Amino acid sequence: MTPGGAATAAVGGIARAALAAFCVVACLSISIAAAEEAPPEPADYRLEAYRAPTPATLAGAKVLDTDAAAELWRAGTAAFIDVLPRPPRPAGLPAGTVWRDPPHDSIPGAMWLPNVGFGALNADTEAYFRAGLDAASRGDVNAPLVIFCQRQCWMSWNAAKRALEDGYRNVAWFPEGTDGWSQAGLPLVPATPRP
Repeated sequence: MTPGGAATAAVGGIARAALAAFCVVACLSISIAAAEEAPPEPADYRLEAYRAPTPATLAGAKVLDTDAAAELWRAGTAAFIDVLPRPPRPAGLPAGTVWRDPPHDSIPGAMWLPNVGFGALNADTEAYFRAGLDAASRGDVNAPLVIFCQRQCWMSWNAAKRALEDGYRNVAWFPEGTDGWSQAGLPLVPATPRP
């Protein structure tokens, strides 16, 4: 090998080693960042900052990715329950002002139970949630339920935890919600809250 060839090979080897080291550091950084994004599962309900990174788990529930949720949806074997909150009428609107809720698109066939994912519910909202679960499950606590909202939304985590505590035994939490569903090219349709 010529001196120039040896130098080129040495530089190439150093470049490959540096690239490999960079890849290892980058992969570790991504893993650490992912771990930081998924907080530990709390012992109780989340009571504030509902749009924030959620845990990767929910004790007692199955955690579904978009493919698994879509498979259940296509099979028609689970009741899908959307818990996205419904925005309240803004305070201070002049009398007679027409207020229209912003449109909400959800997974076709899902039951929309707004405002049931807050950490603390009043008696009326608690009863509304229980009646919705009863209707969705047809009174069967073993019926499969898929509870969702949007990505990084504690509302669905809280609601799924509450369903488990209410005695439902086949609860799945879909943390990607309508965001993951839409990104996968799956259909969304206009939703109306359950009365």
